[in-house]
Amino acid sequence: MSLITDQASLDAVCAEFAEHPYVAVDTEFMRERTYWPQLCLVQLARPGADMGRAPTADPGAAVAIDPVEGDLDLSPLFALMANPDVVKVFHASRQDVEIFHNLAGVVPAPMFDTQVAAMVCGYGDQVGYETLVRKIARQGLDKSSRFTDWMRRPLSEKQVVYALGDVTHLRVIYEKLSGQLKATGRGAWVAEEMAVLTDPATYENDPETAWRRLRTRSNNPKFLTAAQALAAWREREAQARDVPRSRVLKDDALLEIASSRPRTLDELGSSRLLQREGRKPATLEAILSVIAAAEAAPRHDLVAPEEDKPQPPPGAGGLVELLKVLLKAKCDAMDVAQKLVASSADLDALAALESPDIPALSGWRRAVFGEDALRLKRGEIALSATDSGVRIVEIA
Repeated sequence: MSLITDQASLDAVCAEFAEHPYVAVDTEFMRERTYWPQLCLVQLARPGADMGRAPTADPGAAVAIDPVEGDLDLSPLFALMANPDVVKVFHASRQDVEIFHNLAGVVPAPMFDTQVAAMVCGYGDQVGYETLVRKIARQGLDKSSRFTDWMRRPLSEKQVVYALGDVTHLRVIYEKLSGQLKATGRGAWVAEEMAVLTDPATYENDPETAWRRLRTRSNNPKFLTAAQALAAWREREAQARDVPRSRVLKDDALLEIASSRPRTLDELGSSRLLQREGRKPATLEAILSVIAAAEAAPRHDLVAPEEDKPQPPPGAGGLVELLKVLLKAKCDAMDVAQKLVASSADLDALAALESPDIPALSGWRRAVFGEDALRLKRGEIALSATDSGVRIVEIA
């Protein structure tokens, strides 16, 4: 098994892999009982003689690094992730990249995400790795270890082979998609998306904005200010204690407290939604302190309600439907995933606002869809149904 648990092997592998143009990367992690993901395994694969074959055909081309079993200094791995001469290939990279960012402040770059590339190349919306393995690598995946506890040791050979399968096939997929992007001239499209995924700000968990994840049920500024303060406190507590947010305070309890804004321990203690963790004296006192500070905030510091979602003007519902038809027609013609080009919210904003600030009106998306969407809205083009599909008609 290509399982690395000692420092010398890790140093040697990272040095060797740095000599190649790209490396496929995946991670196994656990975060059910923690705030920060716990890194359990890192799988790497370089170009090798085993391309398209079984994960163990060429052990030197694919390795699994075990930071749990081994007392490893992962600095060589982080240096490889930051090496500007080696493309890091992921599939659905956000959670993997978050781990490297949290552990070492490193965002792997340059980077290539095969899920994004597959959407650009017409493989569908948010296509899964297993689907690409089947369609591109012409292989099947053994997913029997999908729900394994990756923190438990020792790892079996079956677990390691399963984990390596997430990077060995990734090389074939990467090379195929890279070729398609060159042939279609769409490499710049993927580059735009990679700019977002390699921006460290994408992976920052700012406590002051944590409240935006809540499903608030009121636009009352006092309520929103209390919710923001409680959510920020909860986020800091969860980060400091490395526990899930819900272990500190569940969302429904947070929203109830923000609504009632109790002033005393008796008032707070009467909440039926507080769990045992939230009823500890120190937690109760902290919550009351947060609420008191929020209540004392001057009027000009209160959280203003967010603007309502733009609504199409009366009678414009048909425009939204036409935009949906146009989006499908353009994406079908270009063989690109609709969800990557424009969301339902984008279409609503297009119908409601003169020039909304939405992704669909910038970069490659504007060329694919946004420009014609604006022309449709201005009445410069129309849509016609034909035997071969929807056709755009110029209006004189």
